[in-house]
Amino acid sequence: MTARHALSLDVGGTFTDVILADRAGGALHVAKSPSVPSAPADGFFGGVDRMLDRSGVDPAEVATVLHGSTIVTNAILEGKGARTGLVTTKGFRHVLEIGRAEIPRAANLFSWVKPRRPVQARHIFEVPGRIRLDGTEATPLDEPAVEAAAEAIRAAGLDAVAVVLLHSYANRAHERRVGEILRSSLPDVEIALSVDVLPVFREYERTVATTLNASVQPVVRRYIGRLSAGLAGRAVEAPLLLMKSNGGACLPEEAARGAVHLALSGPAAGALGAAWLGRAAGIGDLLTIDMGGTSADVALIRNGQPALSTTGRVGDHPLAFPMIDIHTIGAGGGSVATVTEQGAIRVGPESAGADPGPACYGKGGARPTVSDANLVLGRIPPALLDGEVALAPEAAEAAIRRHVAEPLGMDLTAAARGIVDLVNANMTGALKVMSVERGLDPRDFALAAFGGAGPVHGAELMRELKAARLLVPRFPGILCAIGLLATDLRYDFAATRLQRAGAFDAAATEALFAELTHEADRRLEANGVPPERRRFRRSADMRYEKQGVELTVPCNGPITEKALAALIADFHALHERLYTFSEPAAPVEIVNQRVEATGLTDRFALPELPAASSERPEPSGARPACLDGDTLRPTPTYRRETLLADHVIEGPAIVDQLDSTTVLLPGQTALTDRYGNLLISEGGP
Repeated sequence: MTARHALSLDVGGTFTDVILADRAGGALHVAKSPSVPSAPADGFFGGVDRMLDRSGVDPAEVATVLHGSTIVTNAILEGKGARTGLVTTKGFRHVLEIGRAEIPRAANLFSWVKPRRPVQARHIFEVPGRIRLDGTEATPLDEPAVEAAAEAIRAAGLDAVAVVLLHSYANRAHERRVGEILRSSLPDVEIALSVDVLPVFREYERTVATTLNASVQPVVRRYIGRLSAGLAGRAVEAPLLLMKSNGGACLPEEAARGAVHLALSGPAAGALGAAWLGRAAGIGDLLTIDMGGTSADVALIRNGQPALSTTGRVGDHPLAFPMIDIHTIGAGGGSVATVTEQGAIRVGPESAGADPGPACYGKGGARPTVSDANLVLGRIPPALLDGEVALAPEAAEAAIRRHVAEPLGMDLTAAARGIVDLVNANMTGALKVMSVERGLDPRDFALAAFGGAGPVHGAELMRELKAARLLVPRFPGILCAIGLLATDLRYDFAATRLQRAGAFDAAATEALFAELTHEADRRLEANGVPPERRRFRRSADMRYEKQGVELTVPCNGPITEKALAALIADFHALHERLYTFSEPAAPVEIVNQRVEATGLTDRFALPELPAASSERPEPSGARPACLDGDTLRPTPTYRRETLLADHVIEGPAIVDQLDSTTVLLPGQTALTDRYGNLLISEGGP
């Protein structure tokens, strides 16, 4: 029996999205099953069991299992990681507490409260020994002090320990030795070293990343253990790959060691999937909005690739390693609508979640949500998942009437419309953060809307932004699972070597790139990636002298004096594009050097639809809906699975399907492309 199927699962807060892709025949099986927030592995296997049962595929035919999860994100945001300690250089126990010694720009000066640190002060242990900035040893490591710290860690009953020593990125010897002593003394404690997690300068960011990694390592290791055992028990012997924040995948053991790199696993898969479908549709520049049950994730796609950042955050914590640049807000189908004391409607960030969920779920929720408003407005059908989940419109109406309409003296439809308008305004603001605030014009981009709720709001967001058009994927509610099919193995390697202006060393720069590339090549070789499938990309973090922020500049080919001059010119050009000015006469510094290693995996070809025999499809029915203004009007509905290539639908219209609903406003037109995507534009196709 030939193993030819890829099984892809994205576990979200409300639903687990599942795809089984036949790499040989191009067929896709899709399904959604309820997630179990209290036991994420149960939601995972609920999806596996449902898919194998419905598809009839033998477990031995599964060649790869791909997985995206919010388990690390949730553990960080909810503070549910392991009890963690920190071993650091003597004199630096307060690095986490000092932080950046500043209040975030978006925070209120008078009400901001410093966020809780990932390690309690009493669990921070100092050890003498010092490495200088240039990597030379100033003071030998005090090994008896390390052993004493190990005893104190044992006495405190800690489950994990982070090791972050001053300037260890320049010389790893002390930190490696501390790790050896701790692992020998504390065999049952998870140990994370900063030289493995984030081997670059800036002590605060390096300490945050390493302590968070240590705290979630036990959580991820237990989770992966359950997944591996459960797959084996179901006779699925295919390798398991886990999605990372940088848009690549890694093996389970590597995920357990570098657990914090899974922090944006699910949203990263969505951005990757949108980029893949955009390229297939001939659209290279996209703004994406992934609206699910609790949040909306916004990303930027340029030239067919998701934008990366080394200044990302999860909650209040900076994560300074390469990750897909995603901006998240609390705007989802489950976002709760309330009326403030001043008489204004507020939507989110509080969410009804999966339990009890929106009032219309009939599971005990009594407060109005965005999903309740969309149901009252007729924008979503009276049952989800093709009738599997019946909704309760009377409960939605009662919740909106009691908590919004009556307090404000509004009628039911106007109140529901107000909830939708406000959440749309919140999402428009998030989309402008990723475009206008970066000097980009949304009119130069197409908008891609996905997630279970994204296509319900996408048409209004496109119109508000004046985006070129709207792309709604064939399976918008499970696009994160589709994105997993487009991922490769990917690892990032970095080193800090500060080179000041006027003192660049081309030979030393090339030597460091070669060292990083060799390390990357060994990692891909260990993972069984053949040489012809290995790809490496170089880049350098650069800044103007005395600046505190770097820009990452691609670096192609061997480093020579001429290549260095070109690299500096590229930095000036990038600074000009991002900030509308540059200073070609100002001195430039090279701070970090990076190598991105990719191991190409087998590609899955997107299935194509047959061509339609006529341009206009027949509606499947109609329902009263409010798509423009505050009046419910009969609106034609279509079934997504009946649409063929080149079918054209004119708004107002609603397109229902298993995993989502797409709304077309009056004056808009949707064209179905050969891959089943809906391309929506103002006016004609």
